[in-house]
Amino acid sequence: MGQAVTRTFTVEGMHCASCGMLIDDALEDLDGVTSSTTSLRAGQAKVDLDPDRCTPDDVIAAIAEAGYTARLAPQ
Repeated sequence: MGQAVTRTFTVEGMHCASCGMLIDDALEDLDGVTSSTTSLRAGQAKVDLDPDRCTPDDVIAAIAEAGYTARLAPQ
């Protein structure tokens, strides 16, 4: 298992706090994600993940499956 890293994703399409909770639930179900904090106000999700088990594309796909659009934020 690799060392966890934090990646920030810009998320579009959220309109209430429940949207963020839905995204966090979807992301925390991914293998390799240890935590997720989504902010409606910031329009971002901060995700702690093991890069050996979960890629940014996996995170983007999970957010899309939950009904939102995401992209990796510049670091």
